[in-house]
Amino acid sequence: MLKPREAVRTLKSYHPPLGNRQGLRLDFNENTVGCSPRVMQKLRALDVEQLARYPERAPLEATVAAHLGIRPEELLLTNGTDEAIHLVCETYLEPGDEAIIVVPTFSMYEIYAAATGAKVIAVPAVEQFRFPSENVLSHVKERTRLVAIANPNNPTGALASRKDLLTIAEHAPNAALLVDEAYFEFCGETLMPEFRKFPNLFVSRTFSKAYGLAGLRIGVLAGHPDQMHFVRPVSSPYNVNSVALACLPEALADQAYVRSYVDEVRSGRDRMERELKEWGVRYWPSHANFVLMYLGVQGQAFISAMRERGILVRDRSGDQGCAGCVRITLGSKQQTDQMLAALREAFEEIGIGQKVGG
Repeated sequence: MLKPREAVRTLKSYHPPLGNRQGLRLDFNENTVGCSPRVMQKLRALDVEQLARYPERAPLEATVAAHLGIRPEELLLTNGTDEAIHLVCETYLEPGDEAIIVVPTFSMYEIYAAATGAKVIAVPAVEQFRFPSENVLSHVKERTRLVAIANPNNPTGALASRKDLLTIAEHAPNAALLVDEAYFEFCGETLMPEFRKFPNLFVSRTFSKAYGLAGLRIGVLAGHPDQMHFVRPVSSPYNVNSVALACLPEALADQAYVRSYVDEVRSGRDRMERELKEWGVRYWPSHANFVLMYLGVQGQAFISAMRERGILVRDRSGDQGCAGCVRITLGSKQQTDQMLAALREAFEEIGIGQKVGG
């Protein structure tokens, strides 16, 4: 009887709560208003010839490299950030190796690393979900071949300092350090292009969040050209589809649209944090496009109350250290107005507390 590898047989699965997502989507950290109108215009102009040809990635890699201020040989376009993570794991991990992640975090680091047969070492964040730099360094051993860090982190919104990340790169030269900057636009801090000094450093980005292209599945993996030389053959030559390749230049060209959306999200993030503070609800300051808050046993009632008001929010109770936590994505000013009005009603309905001055 045909059997899969043991690592695959015992692999965890990622099960996003898809289906029946009707209403204001504040549950998946997606762009809530959609892509630039220029992207939609390009989509409408696509012809059958473009769809009939195999996609050519290289020309757009030069465009993206120029946008990021790096060289084409230092990056690879990927099928979303997920593939970037997968490629690093497949390139550098073997059975018996060790991969370090900081939890709670994005589930796919553990899944892709474990699928190779590597042992995943989960290092818990310290108080207030701060980055545990000393604990990560203490777990770097001879068999450590990967350290994967989301920065800012999901679901906490916490940001690891440049100093801490580069210290890890320096002290773990035989391990790939993958810094996932999926939420870069909402914080502005990056390690691009520090991989020129640290050849074991990789930086990933996505166009799913600020750019509103989650449905097209396109991202970037950047690193030292000597290392990208080994990563590139692991990827399919046609990993990014022609529609995504055609639309991305239009998205990049409309930076005013991206900046406007990011500014509204950051303003909404500040408003939400002030609102939660007034209600006496515990939350964690975020550097991303969402806020994580603690509601304890009232979390499920809050999620249901928000859904009844047409707003989807995300239960994060299943993440390590996040029992009773709910995450809310921020969107446009109008959407934040709608969300905060519903939040106040939901808090009052389920008896979360008393708003200061209310």
